[in-house]
Amino acid sequence: MTLHLPDLSRLLARRAPLAAQGNTLYRAAHLTETGGQFTLDVAGDTGMLSLYEELTGAQEHELAAAFAEAMPLASVYLKRRPVGASHAANVQRAELTPAEPIWGAAQPEVVGLEDGVPFLIRPGADLSVGLFTDARPARAWVRAHSAGRRVLNTFAYTCGFGLSAALGGATTVKNVDLSRKVLAWGQANYALSGLHAPDQDFLYGDVFEWLGRLERRGDTFDLMVLDPPSFARGKAGVWRAERDYARLAELAARVTAPGGQLLALLNHAGVTGRSLAQMVEAGTVEASRPASLIRQFGAGEDYPDATHLKVQVWTLD
Repeated sequence: MTLHLPDLSRLLARRAPLAAQGNTLYRAAHLTETGGQFTLDVAGDTGMLSLYEELTGAQEHELAAAFAEAMPLASVYLKRRPVGASHAANVQRAELTPAEPIWGAAQPEVVGLEDGVPFLIRPGADLSVGLFTDARPARAWVRAHSAGRRVLNTFAYTCGFGLSAALGGATTVKNVDLSRKVLAWGQANYALSGLHAPDQDFLYGDVFEWLGRLERRGDTFDLMVLDPPSFARGKAGVWRAERDYARLAELAARVTAPGGQLLALLNHAGVTGRSLAQMVEAGTVEASRPASLIRQFGAGEDYPDATHLKVQVWTLD
């Protein structure tokens, strides 16, 4: 297979406005610009090259070197993403996500800026490096709409939405995730911004169980952030967003305060915005909480022509 190298100068010129906005953490090349072969995410002077087609070792080095020299970058890490990679990562981690860079010196941790906010990135740790850069507009929306509000951030991962809410002046922020490791990573992100991060604001456990527990307690929130995976296996069975999102919206609506808002995200190329809206509406109706869709948007400008990410803002009666 011939390696297709895009016009790197054009790609980098397209991202130039991001740096002026305080961003050193972004997608430098997206699939729609590279013929579907690869993406490149950048954090500071470190690149993370994701491959969606099999390349030879020589081609991998050629591609990494081309970006390293064009940007320039001090290090480039490799992420091999064949179909089903996210499910195989635990047993094929060394092959899919090498801990050492393919180019340059090792940098186990780097800090990248998103709209001036620092985030801790671990380039060689996993397929996911610490922040999903496509959701930058959604985090900016949360930061602009959190003042004086109680916020619940579900499927929190490294707590990017929770941090955005805290920086936006939320009175209370709770982050829920099934991994203690990523919640601790989220607390490290809070610390980078000089924010207090008490353990009681980082709730370990299953999101669905926590939503039920919060309802029984009578806790409510003014802003709910729903950012589930498209597919997951858990003790309760298999989660598929295209089948189960309505149930999630129902549980979330039950702990949303009157007049509160629900931010629904879904990273799933096979689900349309209309289908997501139908599921959210079905869930809120089941919870007897009529809702209005007031805004829709997607990924940032560093994801040209991308349609995979759907973001919707709902206001509940």
